Amino acid sequence: MKKILTLFAVVGLAVFSSCSNDDVDNDTISEVFELQNISFDFNNTDGYNIYQKLNPTIFDSDNILIYRLAGTIDSNTPIWQLIPRTLYLPNSRELDYDYDFSKEDFTIYARANYDLETTPEFLDNQTFRIVIVPGAFSGTGKSVNKEDYSDYNAVIKKYKIDDSNVKKLN
Repeated sequence: MKKILTLFAVVGLAVFSSCSNDDVDNDTISEVFELQNISFDFNNTDGYNIYQKLNPTIFDSDNILIYRLAGTIDSNTPIWQLIPRTLYLPNSRELDYDYDFSKEDFTIYARANYDLETTPEFLDNQTFRIVIVPGAFSGTGKSVNKEDYSDYNAVIKKYKIDDSNVKKLN
């Protein structure tokens, strides 16, 4: 009887001492930057674009999500749209916002199937939010519950970002 009791004690000790909660990542920090009231520049090579350096640079494994302020519901409720995005305008016109990035910089592009100069409201005084997502969050890609990156509010909640502490880039 004593041997069985000792065996249960050893097994119980092994089982309960091996449990830990290492799922919490307290040292990985996501950041959000904002480009406010910025206008696209034009050059013959890239067309309409906004180019910005990242300071500090990000890690090779990090990702960037860029959201465009599409409007507001009220003064405290902005509507953020994830880009790349295609806007379908009257008369079969299409406007595409897209971007690329490296660990040192990013570029936002505006392209269309019409002359963009005829719709300056889509080129001038635009506001963008740039969310840096650390590569540590990317995981193996096998998660059943994939993140909905199109929802800005879900992203800042998931990565525990203080939305009131957004850094201005311009």
